[in-house]
Amino acid sequence: MNIYDYAMKVEKDGEEYYRNLAEKSTDVGLKRVFTMLADQEVKHYAALKRMSRNDGFDSSEYETFDGEEQTIYEILKENKGAGFPQDEIAYYEEAIAHEDEMAAYYFKKAEEAETEAEKYILTTIGEEEAKHKEILDNILDYIREPNLVASAEF
Repeated sequence: MNIYDYAMKVEKDGEEYYRNLAEKSTDVGLKRVFTMLADQEVKHYAALKRMSRNDGFDSSEYETFDGEEQTIYEILKENKGAGFPQDEIAYYEEAIAHEDEMAAYYFKKAEEAETEAEKYILTTIGEEEAKHKEILDNILDYIREPNLVASAEF
């Protein structure tokens, strides 16, 4: 499997994973944020597909929530939950670990890349996975301490 096929599979799996989390979540705001993350994975998949056909790479297609950070904060604040079951917290911890692993994978593959273009693409994907992890870290902070969300940087 080449890097594009693998990355497209990862993005497709990520979309399914976030849609599943959105469905399981009991908090309206978190459902919306997870749906936004799933939608980002769809964009990433489409960008990778174009790249695999040598149709070019536009790094702006890989920008997670560019300009939407305040929107995420507002969604979470507006729909602040009263508490979360422990098993739901485990979903977010698992997602954080997954995003961290994927970022590390892409950064490692970037170091092994044979061309500068491939290195750039893999590094960009890794950076986006790291952004997803950061977003999920902030969501987990929100779940644990909803009143502190105002200080979180989404």
